[in-house]
Amino acid sequence: MAEQKISGDLVASENDRLLAAHESDYEALGAHLARRNIDIGAVTKEVARFFVAVPSWGVGTGGTRFARFPGNGEPRGIFDKLDDCAVIQQLTRATPTVSLHIPWDKADPAELKAHADALGLGFDAMNSNTFSDAPGQTNSYKYGSLSHVDAATRAQAVEHNIECIEIGKAIGSKALTVWIGDGSNFPGQTNFAQSFERYLAAMQEVYKALPDDWRIFSEHKMYEPAFYSTVVQDWGTNYLIAQTLGPKAFCLVDLGHHAPNTNIEMIVSRLIQFKKLGGFHFNDSKYGDDDLDAGSIDPYRLFLVFNELVDADHRGVTDFHPAHMIDQSHNVTDPIESLISSANEIRRAYAQALLVDREALAGYQDDNDALMASDTLKRAYRTDVEPILAEARRRAGGAIDPIAAYRHSGYRQFVSDKRPASVAGSGGIV
Repeated sequence: MAEQKISGDLVASENDRLLAAHESDYEALGAHLARRNIDIGAVTKEVARFFVAVPSWGVGTGGTRFARFPGNGEPRGIFDKLDDCAVIQQLTRATPTVSLHIPWDKADPAELKAHADALGLGFDAMNSNTFSDAPGQTNSYKYGSLSHVDAATRAQAVEHNIECIEIGKAIGSKALTVWIGDGSNFPGQTNFAQSFERYLAAMQEVYKALPDDWRIFSEHKMYEPAFYSTVVQDWGTNYLIAQTLGPKAFCLVDLGHHAPNTNIEMIVSRLIQFKKLGGFHFNDSKYGDDDLDAGSIDPYRLFLVFNELVDADHRGVTDFHPAHMIDQSHNVTDPIESLISSANEIRRAYAQALLVDREALAGYQDDNDALMASDTLKRAYRTDVEPILAEARRRAGGAIDPIAAYRHSGYRQFVSDKRPASVAGSGGIV
């Protein structure tokens, strides 16, 4: 049995306190859905099978390029991070895997796997870092990494990505996510075509090191840290990369890596259609790559993304198994609470998308009935599916109200007493 960081008795007590009201709400929702010919039990089972990976870096306090304000009880390293991730999984039963970021999470692979196994956790995609310099690094990435004009710097970046693959193989990961900050800040600073050619050649070296059962995800971002041009700046470039590298290469869609008002759900549809959607980094944004909690700004957009995913399943798209990961920066909240909330919001969007009347929607689309097609989506979105989410958690041994259970557990105070206080960071993206 997995080690529990929060008392199982406390979770059970919290659930007992809420059970009568929850059962009443679940029964009422079931009756409402039955009138729409929807089986609440079937939807609950589907929701319970949906999982999203938490980022190891997400359980620490984030920051901006101006400053970082540490929180209480911050993890001292990867093993503390795994402990915190285990709390999220214990309460939500939605996050059984962790996505590591190297070199920050580098440790003996056998120790990593043993610690995760004891907590009942697994590992999702590995994440490399060539957007900042590590201590003792020979060549700097100030002017780029996989697209750098210097061959030795490119080789160093390739070697680092291959190292991430080797660590991942030892701990049970099956994918590598590659995001680079390469680009330029002035017109004429770089040759667009040559920098992209260098990037593709370097990525082909990384691709060759992939095991047969692995995938590689390239991640696009329109700006930051480079503000004039970015080597992998949009989904079209990302698609070209995946096509060029081969069948194990796919596109990763970070919801914050687009211009404001971009139709992200249509991008998702295109990548599904041409079999190059690899997965997601879920977060939310108001202005750009804000890395805010998933569903905190535009929950309808999150729902529309899941509408495309459920539609793909409904149409029977083959070989379709996108990776679902959270990528957020928590500057003013308890990171564990934010990740609990985000995992539930992601499941909420999935549950709502499962309620869409696909047959009716297709009919309205064929009849060019724009109003009723839109209303069909909105009817599913407006449905309060919280009882379904709570029941999926409860049946799996999680908490009916996970944030309330977390706060009542005193876990943050416990780790604050145990872990030394962090020193406030200087300016710089953390």
